[in-house]
Amino acid sequence: MHSQGAPLALSIGDPSGIGPEIAMAAWQRRHEASLPPFYMLADPALVTARARLLGEDIPLAEVNPAQAVASFSDVLPIVPLENRFIDTPGRPDKANAAGIVEAIDRAVADCFSGAAAAVVTCPIAKKPLYDAGFSFPGHTEYLAHLASGRAGRAVMPVMMLAGPELRTVPVTIHIALAEVPKALTTELVVETARITAADLRDRFGLADPRLAISGLNPHAGEDGAMGTEDRDIVAPAISTLRAEGINAFGPLPADTMFHASARARYDVALCMYHDQALIPAKALAFDDAVNVTLGLPFIRTSPDHGTAFDIAGKGIARPDSLIAALKLAGRMALTGRTAETA
Repeated sequence: MHSQGAPLALSIGDPSGIGPEIAMAAWQRRHEASLPPFYMLADPALVTARARLLGEDIPLAEVNPAQAVASFSDVLPIVPLENRFIDTPGRPDKANAAGIVEAIDRAVADCFSGAAAAVVTCPIAKKPLYDAGFSFPGHTEYLAHLASGRAGRAVMPVMMLAGPELRTVPVTIHIALAEVPKALTTELVVETARITAADLRDRFGLADPRLAISGLNPHAGEDGAMGTEDRDIVAPAISTLRAEGINAFGPLPADTMFHASARARYDVALCMYHDQALIPAKALAFDDAVNVTLGLPFIRTSPDHGTAFDIAGKGIARPDSLIAALKLAGRMALTGRTAETA
């Protein structure tokens, strides 16, 4: 078991999905996986009901964050939410939106107060939140909003997929492929790379992180023969980064970036659009890749999968990605504290 100060705050996500059951399954594997202590922000009645539905005898205890570490070995610590949930596995309900958001809010607040070492989030679904009036594109954007409000400055979140063999960062994320060339700018590539390099140094302990930067077009554009974006947008960004002392190189043809010998040359691959980054990451580590949000004033990790409403309540959801997210958050928190005291 880990001993690393404050526990991790785990938000329940959408309770109609697999969040509650993968959290319970992760806790059951706490010893064999050497998990850092965490507490779950949830409705205790729903967690109890879900355990009963799955036929699991899991000891639960309502705690405050300060009690979580001491109790973690013996019980699954739950910090109760003020909002209660409707327990409908597989059927999302907008009535649960207030509790879903409350869990995120409180996890972030606990990080800012020092009660939690990191935020780990179980998956949410956008539709029931939108139906209840939630106005943010997704989880990451809402976390950036909370961080900006508390930090008193604009925060730019950067999404990174981290697996055992590969880390990837998409420069543009949830936009249509046709919109990517219009959204891509030299400034966006530079700022994404700066944030990535800083977090790899400060939270992953890499003294001189190596950033491989892909091209947008096939063959990285072949000097304008297949599109000018790589020559006119990406290459100038790399020059700026190198002038700042960041170990960035490219633009590289994306089709030759991800085989084993190519991966040995870098610590992270910055890609120009969503699928360019996520396809190789998920192909190599579908079950244990972790979604990490860089650029926030607190650590946030998440499983790299969705709510899986189709299997919720059936007892077949695998906790592997959540376990990986908890372990990575614990390592990042430990690395950050070590750096602060060095």
